[in-house]
Amino acid sequence: MAAEASATPRTEDRIVSLGTKNGIEMGILARTEKTRGKIIVDPDSGDLIDGVQIEPMAAHPDDRGFFMEIARLGKGLSSRMTPEGARQIQISFALTYPGVIKAIHYHSEQTDLWTPVSGMAQVFLCDLRRHSRTFGNINTVYVGRFRPWQILIPPGVGHGYKALGVEPIQLIYFTDRHYNPADELRIAYNDSNISYDWETQHK
Repeated sequence: MAAEASATPRTEDRIVSLGTKNGIEMGILARTEKTRGKIIVDPDSGDLIDGVQIEPMAAHPDDRGFFMEIARLGKGLSSRMTPEGARQIQISFALTYPGVIKAIHYHSEQTDLWTPVSGMAQVFLCDLRRHSRTFGNINTVYVGRFRPWQILIPPGVGHGYKALGVEPIQLIYFTDRHYNPADELRIAYNDSNISYDWETQHK
């Protein structure tokens, strides 16, 4: 039994440090097998990474098209998206062609609020916060035209997405900080320690 126990790496031995930024000690909990972690199919799922929040959006279609309310600043998930103290709100728009992967980003200060308005995305989330109760956990969320969910991503949570299908992704996103290159932290999309599975499933 002792030999078997010693062959299993301790959690501490599997941590790849990313340093401490803005008081958040961050790292990657290394894994050897590819994974998509927990697939989130319920906005209130108990498998969500701590601090990540999801809110379904309502689309109102008629014979002219559809209307969707993106945010009421100061309410719901956008309650943190109002200028106050260090918070300076930026609203951005990104279009991503099918098959493109944009990942992995993380921040020590900035909170993101994502609203995909067209196309479908495979969203990757990974908790990099060493002292979080969900440290090392990975979530996969499929969102977009067929699942209009808004996602709040706190500092210390790695994130990115892959544009699925044949339609470009159009993403509106709020950030509670103006763009700051020093807080645009990156990990390669195919980092072997995270070992996230971006491949299309063939079942």
